[in-house]
Amino acid sequence: MAQDTIFSKIVAGEIPCNKVYEDDLVLAFEDINPSAKVHVLVIPKSNHLERLSEVATEDANLMGHIMVCINKIAKDLGIDKTGYRVITNSGENAHQEVPHLHFHILGGEPLSKRNN
Repeated sequence: MAQDTIFSKIVAGEIPCNKVYEDDLVLAFEDINPSAKVHVLVIPKSNHLERLSEVATEDANLMGHIMVCINKIAKDLGIDKTGYRVITNSGENAHQEVPHLHFHILGGEPLSKRNN
């Protein structure tokens, strides 16, 4: 079971965010330290997964739902036609900063080819 994190506090409404999308399972909000013109974080509201390497078969529906939400968010933000990057960092060596599974949507401008 994942620990309480800044993301679980955002989900609980204890910390404000610039919300981009929300449903029963997912919350998406603007990154406070953006790496691109558009930089949105997409998180499951449940904090039972700390990283991608913990995803199991029973999480398949949640993971599929997250991917559909990412597609919808990209369309809503108008970056679906020009392109965008989806990133998740899993663990310390990948520089995952918050131990709560999350995905970064980056776009709105040409992105570097570096580390893609």
